Amino acid sequence: MTAIRPLAIYHEHPDWFRPLFAELDARGIPYERLDAAAHVFDPSETESPYSLVFNRASPSAYLRGHAQTTFYTLHFLRHLESLDVPVVNGVAAYTNELSKATQLDLLRTLGLPYPKSRVINHPSQAVAAAEGLRYPVLVKANVGGSGAGIVKYETREALETAVAAGTVDLGVDSTALVQEAAPLRDGHITRVETLNGKYLYAINVYPAVGSFDLCPADACQTTGGVELVRGACAIDAPKSGMRVERADPPAEIIAQVERISQAAGIDVGGIEYLVDDRDGQHYFYDVNALSNFVADAVNVIGFDPFAKLVDYLEVRAGLVGAEAGASV
Repeated sequence: MTAIRPLAIYHEHPDWFRPLFAELDARGIPYERLDAAAHVFDPSETESPYSLVFNRASPSAYLRGHAQTTFYTLHFLRHLESLDVPVVNGVAAYTNELSKATQLDLLRTLGLPYPKSRVINHPSQAVAAAEGLRYPVLVKANVGGSGAGIVKYETREALETAVAAGTVDLGVDSTALVQEAAPLRDGHITRVETLNGKYLYAINVYPAVGSFDLCPADACQTTGGVELVRGACAIDAPKSGMRVERADPPAEIIAQVERISQAAGIDVGGIEYLVDDRDGQHYFYDVNALSNFVADAVNVIGFDPFAKLVDYLEVRAGLVGAEAGASV
């Protein structure tokens, strides 16, 4: 009898994926955790010991002292795909995750709306790039995650002052967006989660004033102020005042989100959009191949998305028949 090859979960964050591991443990599914921050692969190997590799690397790894993860991950994923190893959120997904500029190109090719933006590779170009944009503007590091590398400038003068002072940081790849910062209608953005290219659920996220960290796994309050189950929140989640609620986007937006997810090669991830209070239009502004799912999901959205995720992993790894995952 052939031994079942384990799944591999490739990640560097110590806490985000505990619910995933708990679900795998509960089902008795063999898996290994691969440390994306200290990893090695052999280019000469011709097969993998894993039935599937689930890529959970985050562009925000550099915030945790793991900058070496960011671009190494691309090399590892390309290696796996050259061996025909099933990879969840492989090269295409991670390439889009890794670049906000690439995300805008994707949205443009799909004919979908996004905030007016320019891409720069030196701070000296920021003010000129903002010409024709409405202030306030954001300077957003191309490689980000968890709201990192985003600064709002209310006026041209504020941006000029920051450039002159040398405080405009373009991030780890010296590339950034200069983008209009739209006022949020009703004070929230909407994050739509997808699995296997299909709608899974959506939530409205009400960020704390001045915050660009919209990670719903870190949210510990409902919109009514009720504290969610603390154990469901990421261990390092600050009680920042961010609130969440279930959302029901229009069918048109759900269809657009599914197009984005499929075109980006994202097996599991979240697409974020806002409604600009100035014109009432929706704009997509972030494409995430890394999804932690909302904290305390059962109370917020009515079901456990990790259960559906593991259903999907079982099918992709060949542990169960495809018909078992037909509803995923």
